[in-house]
Amino acid sequence: MDLSARSTLHAPGDIAEGIGLRKIISAVEEVARPGEAPIKRASATAVIANPWVGTDTATDLAPETERIAPVLAKLLTDRLLHSLGGAAHVEAFGKAAVVGTRGEIEHAGALIHTAYFGNLVREALEGTSILCFADSRADAGESLRVPLWHKSTAATRSHYQTLDVSLADAPHPGEIAVIAAASTGPRPFSRLGDRTTDRPVTSEILKELTL
Repeated sequence: MDLSARSTLHAPGDIAEGIGLRKIISAVEEVARPGEAPIKRASATAVIANPWVGTDTATDLAPETERIAPVLAKLLTDRLLHSLGGAAHVEAFGKAAVVGTRGEIEHAGALIHTAYFGNLVREALEGTSILCFADSRADAGESLRVPLWHKSTAATRSHYQTLDVSLADAPHPGEIAVIAAASTGPRPFSRLGDRTTDRPVTSEILKELTL
């Protein structure tokens, strides 16, 4: 299968069958900024059957990771790009995974913490930073707070933000929910300065505090 030039927004039936995809959830919110265009923040979540259910903790996760993670990256970034108007509009990104209770936390990590996922998400969204992340093991119906930061300069404090993703009926015990998220801008009214221009701060300041 060649997904390099194919959109997965329509007729992804063959993909769903190949990776055990149950559903994809997309969500977009607009954060108002007086006098400026709103900031759009989007998430895309793929819910798949956990390919490692029933295996032990010595199982090599690499073969299934290499097969499934790139497909998930393509599915999720296609939807983020569609929701946010293209990579040029994306300023911040993040990723997450939640494994159901029949799996282990390493199963969630296997699908997001390797180059087979991260590199493809970064390339599609035209970023250079590593992706900040969250991973968890949970019953269906939980919410996950996904962290984001600037896609090219991770030290840009204005773009540190989180996006709450609701998993209404996922993951089932034998599933994994994989999430990619992105934003077209910083936190509203960000004004904390930037890590690259902060003055040096050490514990010496504790000697000169005014309370």
